[in-house]
Amino acid sequence: MKRRRARLELVDDRPIRVHRTRFEEERNPPPIQPMTARQAEYLEALGSHPQVIVLGPAGTGKTYIAGTRAADLLRQRRVAKVVITRPNVPSGRSLGFFPGTLEDKIAPWVAPLTETMKERMGDGAFEIAMKAGDIEVVPFEVMRGRTFKNCLVILDEAQNTTPAEIKMFLTRIGDGTQVIINGDVSQTDLRETSGLRTVIHLVKSRMMPIPIVEFGLDDIVRSGICAEWVRAFEEARV
Repeated sequence: MKRRRARLELVDDRPIRVHRTRFEEERNPPPIQPMTARQAEYLEALGSHPQVIVLGPAGTGKTYIAGTRAADLLRQRRVAKVVITRPNVPSGRSLGFFPGTLEDKIAPWVAPLTETMKERMGDGAFEIAMKAGDIEVVPFEVMRGRTFKNCLVILDEAQNTTPAEIKMFLTRIGDGTQVIINGDVSQTDLRETSGLRTVIHLVKSRMMPIPIVEFGLDDIVRSGICAEWVRAFEEARV
């Protein structure tokens, strides 16, 4: 009986094109690129200092860059946890108490940060991180007695903290932790001294090794409309 030879097929030696899925693209986004020289200064400070204070008007990327960095560090396992907090001081008339758990009540206040992280990580990865406790939203009411170690801690809208609140926040910081303090002293909603102003004064007067990155009107990148209105209110001193 004749043995049948296996027929060899010609193999195309061109490189195989790997199709990236949407999930992979969400997990491996390109590094954030600065849009202004001040944003480049902000990113450089974040890469080289354990504490960074960033100031400036709306639309300059203060919160966006902080949220993006938080998502990237968590995704790359360079921090064990991301902690987000913000004083729950309304910028207008209060809507009253929000229903639900403590996490539900604080969620609207930190939405600018969490939405940025969700966009960067992808919905699925973000929800898993929240359920696992890798992303923690901590209200000021329950912060006393805590110690934050080996994590990234972001204080957003810091201009609305009182001196006592920001002192309590800063004394929670443990080893291996980076702190980002983000705010706009021109938009404080307090009737008393802003804790952010107090911290800026202490850093400058004591020459503490903490970079203060100050954005200006020319750094607004959100939109032309945003820049136009911020400039109009600034010039009108409203």
